[in-house]
Amino acid sequence: MNSKYDFMENIGLNENLSLQEIPDIDLYMDQVIQLFENNFKETRRAEGEKILTKTMINNYAKAKVFFPIKNKKYTKRHLILLSLIYQLKGSLSINEIKGILDPLNERIIKDDLSIDWLYETFLKQADKNAGIFTESVEASMNELTESLGAFQRDEEDAEYYEELLAVASLAHMSQLYKRAAESLAAKIESSRTGKEK
Repeated sequence: MNSKYDFMENIGLNENLSLQEIPDIDLYMDQVIQLFENNFKETRRAEGEKILTKTMINNYAKAKVFFPIKNKKYTKRHLILLSLIYQLKGSLSINEIKGILDPLNERIIKDDLSIDWLYETFLKQADKNAGIFTESVEASMNELTESLGAFQRDEEDAEYYEELLAVASLAHMSQLYKRAAESLAAKIESSRTGKEK
């Protein structure tokens, strides 16, 4: 990768918990935390930042974001849900996450539903998303470079201006995706509450 895009190397684009990495045996909370720490370490913003803590898991349980555990152990389905929650929590509130996961949790409880296929579909799409994202960022950075070419009179600050605009552009794009996710989550919640009436 071009040094211009070296910041992309440290953001954990392909960090996910694969189905093969999820044990078939039930895990205690400390084991769950260790599994997440090992698999999502590249997504940390700072050294020492925790990926998942006991407090987080307890808060998810209290908010009923995932179905209840038994005997203080987390099943494979719990781990899949926790992985999805980890992906969602950067864009959605706990209440929004609960709203979109409630129907899935209900089906799991009622039907003892296996959700491996759903999670595998998510992982495949996440992999595609990483490729699309990389291409999009590179194209955006190239466009910024070209756009700034005519305006860069002070070469000393040229790199700074380019990076500043790249950060602003990425943050804007992030907000657009976040708003789209929030809108779709609200639609799921709305259709669900409509059915309950």
